[in-house]
Amino acid sequence: MTKESIEFLKVENESELPQWASREKLVEFFHYKMKPYEDLPEDIHSALDYLFSDEKYAGGFLMLAKVDGRLGGMLAMLRTGMKGYVPENILLFVSVDPELRGRGIGGKIIQRSLAECEGDVKLHVEYDNPAKRLYERIGFTSKYAEMRYKN
Repeated sequence: MTKESIEFLKVENESELPQWASREKLVEFFHYKMKPYEDLPEDIHSALDYLFSDEKYAGGFLMLAKVDGRLGGMLAMLRTGMKGYVPENILLFVSVDPELRGRGIGGKIIQRSLAECEGDVKLHVEYDNPAKRLYERIGFTSKYAEMRYKN
């Protein structure tokens, strides 16, 4: 295994996106690289709209990982506008290029992002998602069962 060159870039405004990580590339990356846990492109666009919003309780940041000159992984962290029962941040998406998985890149992106957050962080993960073990190793714990009602 070779040692990759990893650069991290925190992006809080859409105007700060580098050429190698345009909005369309981000949506495509999150959609195709998160399989089988991917979200629809329109939902990813909505999440980016919220992340890049300057509304009072919206916003957040992207943490991009440039690996050997290309987008190798990224994370979307949203502010919730809350505190306490509902943590201040939600780790919405995290993905690493499947060709680069198993090299610790996902853990580094998450840890780097947690260091940038003000307040607590929550995330949702499916029970059968292998990334659940990574989150637990980093220190996330299961506090509540999420329940949903579809209208």
